[in-house]
Amino acid sequence: MAEMTPPISRRRRETRRRLIDAALEVFAERGFGSSTVDQVCERAGFTKGAFYSNFAALDELFLAVWEQRSAQMLADVEALLAGRVHSRVDSIRDIVEQVLETIPVDDKWYRLTAEFTAHSLRNPALKRVVAAREEAILATLMPLLEQLVAQLGREVIDAARFGPALVAVHDGTSVQCLIDSDTDAARARRADLFVLLVEHHTREIRS
Repeated sequence: MAEMTPPISRRRRETRRRLIDAALEVFAERGFGSSTVDQVCERAGFTKGAFYSNFAALDELFLAVWEQRSAQMLADVEALLAGRVHSRVDSIRDIVEQVLETIPVDDKWYRLTAEFTAHSLRNPALKRVVAAREEAILATLMPLLEQLVAQLGREVIDAARFGPALVAVHDGTSVQCLIDSDTDAARARRADLFVLLVEHHTREIRS
């Protein structure tokens, strides 16, 4: 019989949570490349021993930060879906705008992920880990989006194409929203592009 992995204790979960929260702040203030284990430990109020009993390196800690952020995003989309079960859906734009509210453009988070992505491109093994985790997040997100689209009486034509296209538009328009002096106009264009994308990659469900 295979040996079961013992559950993580409440104390260890709390230690990991505090380290993750501290890392997000330190990375945002100093940049991932300029941050150290000592700085994260000092912010969290732990010794380096506590850090290394939970994470092998800052790379692993950043991935934990990313997983926490992704889990929250997925939970927000699930909550949106649950809340719309008995609600009237007026249009693709209606759903697009509501989904975009659950995945806001965040300057701090964008800077962190852009820097870490550049870091992973210099490390083939880490790049593979990042790519695999992005694929796993998208695989979890797509069924939720398909259910939202179905509320409009539409279905996704090709999820394998639709998912990456959504990511590409999200990443590209996030930059525009952050650097454009007319933020409202940039966000409106962002919504317009997502509407066009959904229209192109979905069709009315045939009876």
